[in-house]
Amino acid sequence: MALKTANEAMDDAPALLVCFAVQEEAAYFSNPPAGCKVLITGIGRRNAAAQLVAKLETYYPSLVLSCGFAGGLNPQLQFGTVLFAAEETSDLTSDLAKLGLRPARFYCADRVASAASEKHRLWLETQADAVEMESGAIRQICRERRIPCLTIRVISDAAQEDLPLDFNLFLKSDLTMDYAKLAWALLAAPGRIPSLLGFRRRTRLAAQKLAHVLRQLLNLPGYPPRLTNRASGP
Repeated sequence: MALKTANEAMDDAPALLVCFAVQEEAAYFSNPPAGCKVLITGIGRRNAAAQLVAKLETYYPSLVLSCGFAGGLNPQLQFGTVLFAAEETSDLTSDLAKLGLRPARFYCADRVASAASEKHRLWLETQADAVEMESGAIRQICRERRIPCLTIRVISDAAQEDLPLDFNLFLKSDLTMDYAKLAWALLAAPGRIPSLLGFRRRTRLAAQKLAHVLRQLLNLPGYPPRLTNRASGP
């Protein structure tokens, strides 16, 4: 049997890129399988776009996943529900349905939807099921390069829930968290600490649920997908 050349071996290699905005979302998706890479993009469309474009200069995935937390807009969605969105031409929907994921519409926002009233307003205006801040940019870049892309997000706060803080007040201009400013705010209002700790515990549970679903997906036949299945180069 003839040995494959280096290029042929690379063409047959699995190539999956899983994008998360922050490390907390990816915390339980450790030791991904061979051929699966994780990219922490930072919060927001601008950061997600910049990091993804830079990654695509050296890594050529056959599938990109935009993963992480999402705020519920649809009042029927409970904490921990895992949602997905795929391109209309995608043939991957049936794979996700096998895992019990719910198809959904996502609204890609420019700010954190911290209050239940704000989420209700977005629900009425957009009719989206959930809100997050990166997938719109990631899917647009993948669409331009004809790379299949899925959004898979877990509800970390339901539509009726207020977040313990307005996190927009503690984001720097580059959308990284200003922890010093957050600490001062908690010192000034220590009564908010229990609710913040409770929210942190819930996001950990959400991250665990998301990681479990991703590992189930990667255990399906054909995952991670092969580079030769990819539509075209970047």
